[in-house]
Amino acid sequence: MTPVVDDAVPAEHARKRRACLRLNMLTEGVVSEGIAASLLIPQDTNDEDVSLFDAEEDAGKKSKKSIKHPLASFFHLFFRVSAVLVYLLCGIFSSSFIACMVTIILLLSCDFWTVKNITGRLMVGLRWWNQVDDDGRSHWVFEARKGAGKQQASDSESRIFWIGLIVCPVLWVVFAFSTLFSLKIKWVPVVVMGVVLQGANLYGYVRCKVGGKTSLKNMATNYFGRQFLKQAMSKEEES
Repeated sequence: MTPVVDDAVPAEHARKRRACLRLNMLTEGVVSEGIAASLLIPQDTNDEDVSLFDAEEDAGKKSKKSIKHPLASFFHLFFRVSAVLVYLLCGIFSSSFIACMVTIILLLSCDFWTVKNITGRLMVGLRWWNQVDDDGRSHWVFEARKGAGKQQASDSESRIFWIGLIVCPVLWVVFAFSTLFSLKIKWVPVVVMGVVLQGANLYGYVRCKVGGKTSLKNMATNYFGRQFLKQAMSKEEES
């Protein structure tokens, strides 16, 4: 007998092969179209770059305006303001002159040490001190932070530092004149202590700011000389 060959099986395999080829062609076409579209469509990333740069600038501005050392800023004003308030209100809350005097002197001493050794270095990058060399001679040293470290100072902290440093000694000078005019002689040592301690810090930090080797007398002379020259030039232009 002659064997019977079934032609249905090869035909079915051929149909499956053609279907697979069509599916591969379709998928390849979709992928190629997607790649071409991604190449043709421009991708604008400038907005993201600009937002990042703006964020950095905003962060820099905020860091300049923010207070980096809140604890130092607080104690920079706390002791000196407390000494002024105790001097003004001690007669109301206490009748003991000795207790008031000791409290004020302690507050002034704490303020002198804190401003000289801590707050000036942290808030504005300035410091001053006295040292004795091997020959026994005393030298005053005035230093200011320079270079990249100078840019770390915050504007808010600098403003707080200089306002507190200048206003309080002026108040103690006013208190000194008021005690002399009102003949309150017992308060003279207290106000003199306030003027000396807070005036010493003011003098030291002003020397640090303008330069340790620059004399305040020469600086004042140069300033008034420039002002006189400006006035003379303005009068010549008007005439």
